[in-house]
Amino acid sequence: MTTTRGLRARLRYLDSPAGRRALAEHGVSSRLLRAWAAGRTPSRAKLAAVDAAYWGRRRENLVRSGALKRLLDNEGRGRRIEIYPVDQSAVPEKRKRVISQRTVTARYIWDDAVGAWASGDLNTLDEIWDDVISDLDSDYAAYAYVESIGISA
Repeated sequence: MTTTRGLRARLRYLDSPAGRRALAEHGVSSRLLRAWAAGRTPSRAKLAAVDAAYWGRRRENLVRSGALKRLLDNEGRGRRIEIYPVDQSAVPEKRKRVISQRTVTARYIWDDAVGAWASGDLNTLDEIWDDVISDLDSDYAAYAYVESIGISA
């Protein structure tokens, strides 16, 4: 969203009744949109509001259409997840553990995971994560809390 083109693309994506509702929920009125069309420059806060509305609608559309589930399920083959361990730079040297980046292929979890993510059900996501890391054998407890994950989609 650092360019006029990016803003226009997001506003074009949000040009629907549901998109306009999302913009209004984030504090972007139709009056403000008309002012931008007339040449007024949006503030950083309003650009962030447009971006949040865009990503919210995008997530809803991907979930509603089933495209995200199909992509991640990959016809039953699943997707590879890269697991990046917790940053231990603040841990005293004698208490640090050697935890490396790991990769695991997750199958048959994506319907439940996407549904839980869409509804904000963190407990179900936590249960799914426990199932995923249980495939790491004896090392799984080291990956119960991680810095981030990457999904090769």
